[in-house]
Amino acid sequence: MTPLTFAHLALGVMLLTLGRKLFWLFVAAIGFVAGAHAATAWLHGSPPLVTLGVAVIMGALGAWLAHAAQKLAIALAGFFAGGYLLTLFLNLGMMQAPERQWVSFLLGGIAGAVLMILLFDWTLIVLSSIGGAHLITMAFHLGAAIAFVLFAALVVCGLLIQSKLIGGPKRKTP
Repeated sequence: MTPLTFAHLALGVMLLTLGRKLFWLFVAAIGFVAGAHAATAWLHGSPPLVTLGVAVIMGALGAWLAHAAQKLAIALAGFFAGGYLLTLFLNLGMMQAPERQWVSFLLGGIAGAVLMILLFDWTLIVLSSIGGAHLITMAFHLGAAIAFVLFAALVVCGLLIQSKLIGGPKRKTP
């Protein structure tokens, strides 16, 4: 298991169980994953520790942003999580051409940002559960059917755990 794989697994478990409780962790995870993808794409052939280092730096910047500018961090985290997840789902279903991925990223990003702003609790619970399940599933090399079943089961577990941990999302009364 490489250091990056171990980091994905550990981060996935934390997101799955504590994504809503520790908002800064969710934003840091988004930065970590974005940093890992950027380093992999731009630094071809570099050692895994370089990729891990870039991912950790981006994660730390995300955590700092969550504390320094919470409203901006909420919108940006929703944008990047929504864009990444919609693109991922469309790619898994082979429902988009690779040269059009920017469209799904943009649409998913806008939807994620709007939902994070309007329905913060539930959106954060859902996005962190999906993100955590994806990171955990990604850490193992499984067949598509087994990976899907594991992913779905982990998402459900994350939703149940997080909604119980905070007593369910807070409802505003009119």
